[in-house]
Amino acid sequence: MRSEPYRSPSTGRGVRAVLFDTFGTVVDWRTGVAREAAAFAAERGQELDAETFADHWRALYQPALEAIRTGQRSFTKLDTLHRENLEQVLRRHGFDPERLDAGTLEELNRSWHRLPPWPDSVEGLAAIRRRYIVGPLSNGNTSLLLDMARNAGLPWDVIIGSDMTRAYKPLPQAYLRTAEFLDLHPGEVMLAAAHNSDLQAARTAGLATAFIARPAEYGPGQTADLGPESDWDLAASSITELAGRLGA
Repeated sequence: MRSEPYRSPSTGRGVRAVLFDTFGTVVDWRTGVAREAAAFAAERGQELDAETFADHWRALYQPALEAIRTGQRSFTKLDTLHRENLEQVLRRHGFDPERLDAGTLEELNRSWHRLPPWPDSVEGLAAIRRRYIVGPLSNGNTSLLLDMARNAGLPWDVIIGSDMTRAYKPLPQAYLRTAEFLDLHPGEVMLAAAHNSDLQAARTAGLATAFIARPAEYGPGQTADLGPESDWDLAASSITELAGRLGA
């Protein structure tokens, strides 16, 4: 076992916290949302391409965040944005949200709270946690991330949601305020993510970086983020492999 924490070549500091992008990196959002969407449709006797439904719902995510990042809209938590976007995607797939009761819509919206972890996530996080602070660095709000952790068995030390930082990635405040909450220098925090753009923003904010490959996040036709696209501090095919690279 390494006697000292991993020292980041890019920041020149020992890493004390390894924080994780969550949707796609730690949990399999596409499978989880599709599973619940399929059950929703089956209960109503309707056909549904559940994977496409999940893809369409996820595609509305970044535009909703961008309205907030650019100041067109005041900060709104992700649960609310998902709920608004749900009505659009339901209509696109032949459902009338006006004919569904609020409880049904809320339950389907909470599918984002119940996403399954990738097979290596829980074991890998537990290993890293033995030597480092672990937690999400996600655009999810705190209650969403808390429910997700309890449902998936994610062994976080701390959960700092975007409703606490009041900023959505890739704005620098999302990374820097999280480090501040932990009373750490940005260079002592490593972001682990399956998305190169997220890592680039984290590096620009002064964080250490680790790429984790998730080539099936968007299904069999995925073409982006198949591998590291820069000289990130570390790159791994799983969180368990990352744990080994960190000496955990």
